[in-house]
Amino acid sequence: MDTQLKRGLLEVCVLAAMQRGDTYGYKLIKDVSPYIAISESTLYPILKRLEAAEAVTVYTREHNGRLRKYYQLTDGGRARIAEFLREWQDVMRIYAFIEGGERDAHRAIPETTA
Repeated sequence: MDTQLKRGLLEVCVLAAMQRGDTYGYKLIKDVSPYIAISESTLYPILKRLEAAEAVTVYTREHNGRLRKYYQLTDGGRARIAEFLREWQDVMRIYAFIEGGERDAHRAIPETTA
């Protein structure tokens, strides 16, 4: 899979996992990995980018005598998920074109207005 495409998908998958509630790194890896491969060395730079983009906020809380970093989805993160879902329709049109030609691509996914 193309690296840039995978990076974008990983970011949205991480955000989507946070829709269920505040979470921490290890749990994010467990929640996302059944759908797309992700490691600690991939996750933490993604979380830093998402924090810098104000898609998530970070706070710490004690757990078993240690501080644990928790990540919380923001309105900006929710907007990024919604944007991805709108853009995905374009990707599906391109997929249909590649799979079955231009005629099928126009029928595959109806145009939407945002």
